Amino acid sequence: MRHFPVFLNLRGRRVVVSGAGACAVAKLRLLLKTEAALAVYGADADPLVRQWAGQGRLTLTERAILQGDADGAALVYGANEDAAEDARAVAIGKAAGALTNIVDNLDDSEFITPTIVDRDPVTVAIGTEGAAPVLARRIKADLEERLPAALGQLTRIGQAFRPRAEALPMGRKRRNFWSRFYFDRGPEALTQGEDAARLALEDLLSEELAARPEVGHVWLVGTGPGDPELLTLKARRLLHEADVVIHDRLVPQPILELARREAAVIEVGKIPYGKSWKQEDINDLLVAHGRTSQVVRLKSGDPGIFGRLDEEMDALDRANVAFDIVPGVTSASAAAASIKVSLTKRGRNGSLRILTGHDVKGFAEHDWRDLAKPGAVAAIYMGVRASAFLRGRLMIHGAAEDTPITAIENASRPDQRVFASTLIDLPDTLEAAAPQGPVMLFLGLTPRAAEIAAREPEFQLSEAL
Repeated sequence: MRHFPVFLNLRGRRVVVSGAGACAVAKLRLLLKTEAALAVYGADADPLVRQWAGQGRLTLTERAILQGDADGAALVYGANEDAAEDARAVAIGKAAGALTNIVDNLDDSEFITPTIVDRDPVTVAIGTEGAAPVLARRIKADLEERLPAALGQLTRIGQAFRPRAEALPMGRKRRNFWSRFYFDRGPEALTQGEDAARLALEDLLSEELAARPEVGHVWLVGTGPGDPELLTLKARRLLHEADVVIHDRLVPQPILELARREAAVIEVGKIPYGKSWKQEDINDLLVAHGRTSQVVRLKSGDPGIFGRLDEEMDALDRANVAFDIVPGVTSASAAAASIKVSLTKRGRNGSLRILTGHDVKGFAEHDWRDLAKPGAVAAIYMGVRASAFLRGRLMIHGAAEDTPITAIENASRPDQRVFASTLIDLPDTLEAAAPQGPVMLFLGLTPRAAEIAAREPEFQLSEAL
């Protein structure tokens, strides 16, 4: 992010515009919506600029800007459509200590003015850092359709009521009050007039003050394999509403950024064979926060698949803390989708095994004889360090050396990597790849493109061409 978005208080502050022609008019239309003291310098002023000056909305000096004209200004715009004159104007502005902008000149500007959706006091600023103005205009048009014109009126009514709302405790109770007003009672009441909207606020406040305090609740939420677009709608909503977010190390930052800014975000990371949170400490943390707060416990993939879900549920049950489970897209499904294969297929496999490479006792034992049969398909979690063990057990029980195995690192994420291998080569393949992220192993599956290339050599040739 090259430009950090801020809202600057311009009430009573000087803003200087160098230039009085058509370029300046476009900028002044926006600046006139503020409470700034506008000063325009430029010869051959546009009739609109003269009209605004005549109405007392700005001061117009019909000459070029001079040294001292920008003294005390917060902002100075160069809007002459003349590179040399604009450079001179911003030099005067910088000497006076003002932030400067040359219209349509990103590199020589200290700030940019975004595209704005105005529902005063609700203001939405949209910026593309000059890369795609047409995109900014499209977003503006979409937002203007979605945000009713009366939104500003409703917001001003709510703003005047804020001192009364301070009777409610900070946090969820107050948020619920405002949410009910702005998204439910308020818009409906405003159709009957401003007095009806004010009465709705009074009624809502009385209801919230009389309501019993909310008890805590824990939501055990699957985040999917890491792609934020694979997060469920329910998970997104709960993240936005949570007071506390407790997450695994594998939950990526783009998902964590969906949490409210005011929420407490706590990582309880577990590093394989490294420093990690103890499960007992995680349980205690869930109970402590879950008694009084709305807690979202984020688990990578689906919480019910190798997520130690039962241990956390048992701890919450013992403490009489209410909880619910929100399933997520499991990594096996996402990894299979990423290599364009199905986990079951008529004539190939009528069953699917979901296995772990190791458990609390070490490398995990399974029904190796059944897994070694031709056509068997298994999704193996946490199998990288157990790859030599898996190869040995499967081959001892009759699995062919050329049994296909595919490894997918960081399934669904931008840094996803896919390694097609065979049972005999699996440990060497993984050692050479040196994966740093979570890896899904598929026993008996080959990426679709590789399978088609092996079956149809002409496909490989056409792809190469």
